Amino acid sequence: MVEKGDMALSETESARDLEKTTVLNGDDDDDELPSFSDPEDFVDDITDEELLGDILQHRPAEADGVESVIVVDNIPQVGSDRIEKLKNVLMKIYSQFGEINTEYIPVDETGKTKGYMFLEYKNPQSAQDAVKVTNGHKLDKQHSFVVNLFTDFQKYESIPEEWKPPQPQPYVDHGNLRQWLQNPDCYDEYSVMYCGGERVAIYLNSTPEATVLKDRERWSDSAVMWSPLGTYFATFHQQGIALWGGPSYAQIMRFSHFGVKYIDFSPCENYLVTLSPPTPEAYQAQQRGLPPPEDSGQVVIIWDIRTGLKKRSFTADAEMTSWPMFKWSSDDRFFARMTVDMLSIYETPSFGLLDKKSLKIAGIRNFSWSPVSNILAYWVAEDKNVPARVTLIEVPSRQELRAKNLFNVADCKMHWQKSGDYLCVKVDRYTKAKREKNEWKYSGMYFNFEIFLMKEKQIPVDSLEIKDSIVAFAWEPVGSKFAIIHGDSPHISVSFYGVKPGASAVLLKKFERKQCNHLFWSPSGQFIVLAGLRTMNGTLEFIDTADFTMMNQNDHFMASDVE
Repeated sequence: MVEKGDMALSETESARDLEKTTVLNGDDDDDELPSFSDPEDFVDDITDEELLGDILQHRPAEADGVESVIVVDNIPQVGSDRIEKLKNVLMKIYSQFGEINTEYIPVDETGKTKGYMFLEYKNPQSAQDAVKVTNGHKLDKQHSFVVNLFTDFQKYESIPEEWKPPQPQPYVDHGNLRQWLQNPDCYDEYSVMYCGGERVAIYLNSTPEATVLKDRERWSDSAVMWSPLGTYFATFHQQGIALWGGPSYAQIMRFSHFGVKYIDFSPCENYLVTLSPPTPEAYQAQQRGLPPPEDSGQVVIIWDIRTGLKKRSFTADAEMTSWPMFKWSSDDRFFARMTVDMLSIYETPSFGLLDKKSLKIAGIRNFSWSPVSNILAYWVAEDKNVPARVTLIEVPSRQELRAKNLFNVADCKMHWQKSGDYLCVKVDRYTKAKREKNEWKYSGMYFNFEIFLMKEKQIPVDSLEIKDSIVAFAWEPVGSKFAIIHGDSPHISVSFYGVKPGASAVLLKKFERKQCNHLFWSPSGQFIVLAGLRTMNGTLEFIDTADFTMMNQNDHFMASDVE
């Protein structure tokens, strides 16, 4: 089940767990299914060359060999007595990309080279690799190569001299995409996949029983997902992603990305990120340090949700273990990704690197955006005598707002309060460290909570130390309290702290011997659920943190999730 606004993928429910529901919208006709085709009344007056010109260039054709030819410009101009030496230098550079069938260096009537040459490789891939690597290569202070595929000349010569602006598409009214917010009883909506994933239903969480709003067969091939604000309902298909919405859950937009497995929405729902895992051929090329095959596809694509246009594509590691690949600022203005010793921040709507360069940060381990402002926090691991460091910067200026040095650090986890008033960095610290088989082993662990007071002048930092092992941490979404589950079973405790301006965090209440491993605050704060999920048999305790009274205690045997 996936509740509206939830970012998690749905789980398939078996038919025996749910009764078959009544289809409110009539029979499941073919027009109910996701369509990646144009409507029946669509008049196709666009030629294949206009619509698919770039694709048709790669259609099968009799090879004439020009795909394997490159042109290297700005080589030295030398006399006939030095041509052989020049050729040896150039061949040493370009032979590393593959076998060269032919090389030709034009000369003028005096026997002097004209400053460019032609090379024909045995296959087109070698030519593409040579262009990619050596374009801009500096031979000496006076000569930097300008390298192009020979086919580029044909491509740019075919551009029409007169530009014709694209015709505007007719506006389609999809109705009120936020109509569910107007429900007089404030009922929410949620989705369920059942019958082994064959059917998907959307329910209104009404009382005394939920009401079926939509029920379709084969609505999605694998999973479904709500956008962050609940505006769109995404379904997964082999050809790509379809978005649905409005009062009747009609199809709003489709995004063609073959083999898509994962998606992510930007916080304001302006952009959609799709991932299609690398092909085996691309993975093998990556393992060998070679460029991916030309037909391996674009692995990660960012789309404009309203227009359906592709804004930018990225490659991805074949062994990428974390998703989403990018983290977005709260207003969709920026998105960032971390690589080894590098933090790359991109800006919208240009989708280029901020200031056209990445931040070089040696030892960076993780980063996180403020949920309400364009402030980015990151932490850097220790390096010999250099301490670990937590840094806050403002974007786009990249101005450092606050930094805190930390010693004996094994790991850090960053927790922003939803209102952006506080940032808590949980620091795993050690008393002893030993290196075994290229891996550090830590002992004598204890834990610090470094609390950054974001709304106060110069962002002061308060420290709280806890000797017990930490099970879970959670901020009150609206307020100044946070809760910690700490200790080892059966001596698990739950402590509540309050943060006040100009003072250290104060212990408000401590509950001992609790059976819980997760914390779930009400979206408005004050109320919290202490949940013992999975191995703790689904114990649920409801607490009012205004006076820390136990409101209710119940259990849902082997419960795995709470919303």
